[in-house]
Amino acid sequence: MTFSSLTDFLQNGRAALAKGPIAIILLEDSVEVDSTLRHYLKSGFRQVIAIGKADIDVAPDLAAQITRVNHDAATENTLTDAVNGVIDAAPGQWIYYGYNTEYLFFPFCETRAVGEMLAFSVEERRFSLLTYVVDLYARDLDAHPTAVSLQDAHLDKSGYYALARKDKDDAFLDRQLDFFGGLRWRFEEHIPVPRRRIDRISLFRAQSGLRLRDDHTFNDPEFNTFACPWHNSLTATLCSFRTAKALRRNPGSSAHIKTFHWHNSAPFEWHSQQLLDLGLMEPGQWF
Repeated sequence: MTFSSLTDFLQNGRAALAKGPIAIILLEDSVEVDSTLRHYLKSGFRQVIAIGKADIDVAPDLAAQITRVNHDAATENTLTDAVNGVIDAAPGQWIYYGYNTEYLFFPFCETRAVGEMLAFSVEERRFSLLTYVVDLYARDLDAHPTAVSLQDAHLDKSGYYALARKDKDDAFLDRQLDFFGGLRWRFEEHIPVPRRRIDRISLFRAQSGLRLRDDHTFNDPEFNTFACPWHNSLTATLCSFRTAKALRRNPGSSAHIKTFHWHNSAPFEWHSQQLLDLGLMEPGQWF
């Protein structure tokens, strides 16, 4: 099903939101669109909504399995307008949001569906899931000038850290941290300060009044926490080429970057165990 605009979808597309979990994928460009959409369908999302310009091609077999929304995903406020609109239209549903060239990995995702993980989260009275955005990049930028290659993908195996998050009055927030690392840390001189964090609440259950803000946090403080009060909670990872793409595309940074590879780079194995071993996500009490 295809909708002519984001407004058209939010007004007339509620039937597509009747069953979750729901994945909202913003198509910023045409890079690896099909592989991204296939990844979320394979992960077990019952509805995949692709928001992007009408001239971004999608494979015919995928087009029959997704909901297409013709809207420029690069325009200001598209993310918050889309996510908050779906929150209003689908109360009680689990929602994921991300971009093309971003791939969600969660513990044991090779043998378990995303719905199983979310059911476990509900049992723990957790209605949001912290995800870390782990940058992917091609090692050989001469062969892959956009920095995107599924076959040559690498990640940083160290260099990640967290700082306690504070409110506007400089008081520490309960169970909230700001996470940093990856390309946004190594090339921070090219990244605006508000965009250097790598934490994102990419999976959450919609409820009345909930709002996603521009900084990837929600207006409900509990949704921004990394764990419940009594023990560590399950976390997941977004393996993303998005930062590498932007650094290669931006004239202010591309001229200064000849490679993203360094001594702490490792080939990405496209498997959750590697991410667990590196401490980039954890199963919590889910075994």
